[in-house]
Amino acid sequence: MPAPSSELIRGVPLFAEADEKFLDQLAGEFISRTYAPGETITEEGEAGRTFVVIESGEATVTVHGKEVGKLGPGEAFGEMALIDKSARSATIKADTEVHGYQLPVWSFRPLVESHPEMAWALLEALAQRVRVAESRT
Repeated sequence: MPAPSSELIRGVPLFAEADEKFLDQLAGEFISRTYAPGETITEEGEAGRTFVVIESGEATVTVHGKEVGKLGPGEAFGEMALIDKSARSATIKADTEVHGYQLPVWSFRPLVESHPEMAWALLEALAQRVRVAESRT
């Protein structure tokens, strides 16, 4: 199965400062996945166990049935799942064919434990998500 490029992963703010060794290790943990137009990628309220990076295609983000955004190439979601496996806070549905890569939480945790500098980057990414969410209310 093909792995995501280090450029795609580095484009995600969470991994922007990661060194090549970490990115190479991380790339090997992602699972390639393609979603058909109209397919639900994540469902609000379901358990979150993966982080997803979109390589191509577009998707719509809805919260409580209301559209709140769009996602496209190079964008990612699911950071909170990497921390606490909490319920998804939004539904994400493919508008076009979406090709992306999923990172399961059970693959990510050992990498962060062996690279503690990534924990800080994760906190910064989550803080940014909270700020964006608060600005919508």
